[in-house]
Amino acid sequence: MLGEQQYKESPPLGIAMVNYWLMKSEPHVYPFEQLVVDGSTHWDGVRNYQARNMMRDDMKKDDFVLFYHSNFKPPHIVGIARVSREGYPDHTAQDSTSKYFDPKASPENPRWMMVDIEAVVALPNIVPLEEVRNNPSCENMLLVRKGQRLSVQSVDEVDFDEVLRMGGYSREQLNEL
Repeated sequence: MLGEQQYKESPPLGIAMVNYWLMKSEPHVYPFEQLVVDGSTHWDGVRNYQARNMMRDDMKKDDFVLFYHSNFKPPHIVGIARVSREGYPDHTAQDSTSKYFDPKASPENPRWMMVDIEAVVALPNIVPLEEVRNNPSCENMLLVRKGQRLSVQSVDEVDFDEVLRMGGYSREQLNEL
């Protein structure tokens, strides 16, 4: 009609916030080098409710992950991965032949969740736990807190960037990938 303004609906801005995580794996079980060869993998077998909730509720596609080798001398951060698939039921919980079998898990109540991750880049320099501990810029990381043993942990962006720097890498290089 004459005199009436036409309005087009604006598309959403689509600004996605990236989160940062640290995921621990024992190198004799699944090393970062294997993730590089495989390209991607599902992160199964997590049997801690707090870590499960983070994978189910908080980890989003394209979030970055510090890949940490635990139960190794010295324990260290070796590479960067990215979440490639958001949380979904961990099938190993319902597989009676799996070491991660949970008889209480079912298709209706899977209980345990996993995400998929993909390799992004190996750090030029591994970052030993002791160096993270001794870096005042990383004093708030969960990794260096006493009693913090979760295999999946959130990481603040400033700490992620500092670990990148310690590993001989930069945000700019990461953004170019």
